[in-house]
Amino acid sequence: MSIVSIILQIILGIMFTFLGVTALTGAKKALENFEHLKLPNWFRIITGFVQLIGAICMIVGILVPRLAAFGGLWLTVTMIFGAFLHLRIKAPISTAVPAIVIGIISFVVFLLRI
Repeated sequence: MSIVSIILQIILGIMFTFLGVTALTGAKKALENFEHLKLPNWFRIITGFVQLIGAICMIVGILVPRLAAFGGLWLTVTMIFGAFLHLRIKAPISTAVPAIVIGIISFVVFLLRI
């Protein structure tokens, strides 16, 4: 078991739990973000569930490495899609950088756990 992977999984698990809960509860920041990205409200709910699934995979994946690998790939694809959404509205590339970095970290977890 890689200590680096476990640390990254904990960080990703906490972060995506927070993001998923704020998306599902309709926190002001989440609502503003989805409005800025020109996405419908129902997509916020789906995104919240996708984020929570990724968070669960990261946390449970500490004990079940294959689940962490799946979660890493799941979150990598999610973050690629997130970066694309920022670029789709012609926002500065700097707004997509956090999604790209988190996607890379998620991919590292995938590689460490396959």
